[in-house]
Amino acid sequence: MILITIYVFMPYYVSTVAETPVAGQALVAQAGQIAGWMVALTAPLLGVVVDRMGPRKPMLTVTVLLMLPLHVVLWWVMPGGPIGPFAVLLIVAAGQLLFAWTEVFHNALLLPAAGAKAAQASGLGLALGNFCSVLMLVFVLWAFSLPGSVDWAWVPTAPLFGIDSAAYEPARLAGPIVAASLCIGLACILLGVPDVRSSGERMGSALSHGLADLRAMVRELRQEKQATRFLFARMIYADGKTAILLFGGVLAAGTMGWGTLEMLAYGIILSIFAVLGGLLAGRLDPRIGPKPAVLLEITLTGFALLGMLLTNPRRIYGLPFDPADRAPLWDGPMFTTWPELGFIAAACLAAVAITAAYASSRTLLTYLVRPERTGSFFGLYALSGTATMWMGPMLVAWGTLATQSQQGGFIGVFLLLAAGFALLLTVQAPRRLPSWSGG
Repeated sequence: MILITIYVFMPYYVSTVAETPVAGQALVAQAGQIAGWMVALTAPLLGVVVDRMGPRKPMLTVTVLLMLPLHVVLWWVMPGGPIGPFAVLLIVAAGQLLFAWTEVFHNALLLPAAGAKAAQASGLGLALGNFCSVLMLVFVLWAFSLPGSVDWAWVPTAPLFGIDSAAYEPARLAGPIVAASLCIGLACILLGVPDVRSSGERMGSALSHGLADLRAMVRELRQEKQATRFLFARMIYADGKTAILLFGGVLAAGTMGWGTLEMLAYGIILSIFAVLGGLLAGRLDPRIGPKPAVLLEITLTGFALLGMLLTNPRRIYGLPFDPADRAPLWDGPMFTTWPELGFIAAACLAAVAITAAYASSRTLLTYLVRPERTGSFFGLYALSGTATMWMGPMLVAWGTLATQSQQGGFIGVFLLLAAGFALLLTVQAPRRLPSWSGG
């Protein structure tokens, strides 16, 4: 998904297809708002329904199949093409909604599939996901963007398969590539991951009883105080992390003056470090506990963001740098100056910390709720991560307008990270994972 949302398609749409970058960014934010509202209405109910019916795989399969045409149709999004801004708005919003649904089902599979090794499985899953993203970014860079830009023996002399860079086809191809990867990932889950036994309850009954369960769960939140407090904390700091993911590429392109070639390479580097973030969470969670791990990961995210904001072609972490006095570090097509490398280093730390926090947060919830209620609470978990995802973009927009600078737009992000950190400090988490007795 990061090929679409962060590194390839969305930057292409905002910078090339939209009437103006401001209009494109506003459209992406509006799509996030719509998706967030729909997730708020549906994710908790999906969680209690899957708890009642038992198996997670059938609903996951349907959701993924619904996502496929939404990604494939992105191929036809181009300047002056047949898909206008309103259609793009609906496609992006629907894609984000369905992706949030898949998170409910994926997360509800975590304990049945991994049991006591949920922490390691959570981190490994995110690491493998980012590793696959690296492979796809490398392929797009090697097959479509580098040909014609460099004279390297291992790079094709022209884009493969007749892809036309002048028609923006490498960026438009991101949707179909992601659709193909979803099919492969779904097949791996269907063939290799154990599921929960069926309860025998049908969809209609599960929906009607699920609504009653949802009302009971809302009342139950008063008893599950620690889980509830954690979900509110995550809602706040996840908004800050999501804003960094959504606008970090925009910040890099605007501040450092990078184009498509540099952004693809930037995405590959960050995705590699995101793999390390998933592996780091798998190590930290069982050793120091998932709550201290999340607190550490939020702190590192804040420091990394500060480093990114204090770096531009004439500054490195706030220290002056005169490019006229320094020769290029190497004779290559990109990243030849110290400020560029400094920005990338800070962004890599952010990638590690953000990915690790996602994995550790998921593990922490399994420590806070009874195993038989994981589906229900992961519905609320998806809600806490996406229902207010409009907040980060809104604060970035306000900060940018108030300060008239890209860096000033991230002031609100620091506030979200700090508020989430402070609320998480009040959560009392057990040292051990509850045992799983389901089948």
